[in-house]
Amino acid sequence: MRYFGTDGIRGRVGDPPITVDFILNLGWAAGTVLAGQSDERCSVVIGKDTRISGYLFESALEAGLSAAGVDVLLLGPMPTPAIAHLTRSLGGAAGIVISASHNSYEDNGIKFFSGEGLKLDDDVQQAIEAALDQPLAQVAPHRLGKASRISDAIGRYIEYCKGTITWGSRFEGLKVVLDCANGATYRIAPEVFRELGADVVAIHNQPDGLNINERCGSTDPASLAETVLSENADLGIAFDGDGDRVLLVDHEGRLVDGDQILYLLATARHAAGQLAGGVVGTVMTNFGLEEAFARLDVPFERSRVGDRYVHEMLVRKGWVLGGESSGHILCLDRASTGCGIVSALQVVEVVAAGRQSLAALVSGMHKYPQVMINVPVRGDARRVVDRDPAVLEAVRAAEERLAGQGRIILRPSGTEPVVRVTVEGRDKGEVARLADELAEVVAGAVPS
Repeated sequence: MRYFGTDGIRGRVGDPPITVDFILNLGWAAGTVLAGQSDERCSVVIGKDTRISGYLFESALEAGLSAAGVDVLLLGPMPTPAIAHLTRSLGGAAGIVISASHNSYEDNGIKFFSGEGLKLDDDVQQAIEAALDQPLAQVAPHRLGKASRISDAIGRYIEYCKGTITWGSRFEGLKVVLDCANGATYRIAPEVFRELGADVVAIHNQPDGLNINERCGSTDPASLAETVLSENADLGIAFDGDGDRVLLVDHEGRLVDGDQILYLLATARHAAGQLAGGVVGTVMTNFGLEEAFARLDVPFERSRVGDRYVHEMLVRKGWVLGGESSGHILCLDRASTGCGIVSALQVVEVVAAGRQSLAALVSGMHKYPQVMINVPVRGDARRVVDRDPAVLEAVRAAEERLAGQGRIILRPSGTEPVVRVTVEGRDKGEVARLADELAEVVAGAVPS
């Protein structure tokens, strides 16, 4: 596809395609395709994160959809998974998220959900791209779409989130620090945890349009760890800018990543007989998680990197729990897509129910040392990884040195012109040496 990537359309604001004229035409093209799928008038739900350009693109999408004869339901700043949920509950033909997730405010993007709250099918995205080639043709004045704001959207999602934990569960006695990344969770997350009885300290919850993800949130949890220690809190929770990722910090300020979150949730469900199959990670999931699940006899599979691929494998296998080390956690029996708030609630429920610390609950998983080096490439990165003789020989030799006690992953990035060289193993020093050696070989294989 020309515009749609694995997670929508994203880029620098003002640079094609993230320009007001393109977004206007995108709204019209999407509206035209969606309106053509039904004989009845349809509506589209629009939400956004807190970056300043969201105002601009919200208005552009609204105008384009209206010109195509589609009604618009405006949610305002809301987490991405909230837009997926409310699209389904409000009966929208689709949902649109205006967000660049964990990127800084200079970037923005557009992501679509289907009426069922799932990622939009590829054939629908292709139809929208085809419509973008046509001149914008406004419907007759009496058929123009109307726009309305959903004033109770926040309350709706707060109640939904609270309903994802066991009936009667309460968090009294727990002190929790929430890092909202100055993003889309800034109002909802603190309220959810307060209403469930937790003593909440909220930080980075004052968005100004420019400070989203700025030295905070799941991409930079240092200030969260400091606050957990200074507040003598039980744990900390860090969301990203659009609220679909979550990472944790234990009471000693140590980071708990997505792999450890999966371990905690899976072991708790396994012990209760509620796991419903196995767990899906990705090729980047730490080998320590795979080892831990093997000891518990819990099935484990790896997908390609990306939450959509985790989701696809979960659906194919009929499982419900999966995710990425970056903090995309999928609990498909709780939400149709990854939600940082919902995932955090599942973790805190386990902590509250067992009265064990977060540190104790993840102590059964030993993380292998892992080093990743990004090697800039030009041209066909896949050729370098899959067919270059020197690279293939270097990987073979490195695997021999690991002797089955680790992994090597060479992966072209889907978003940058780099090859990600990742080495995992038991010995931290050996892992670092192998990563450096492989990175040098990959760099040497790049055409000059």
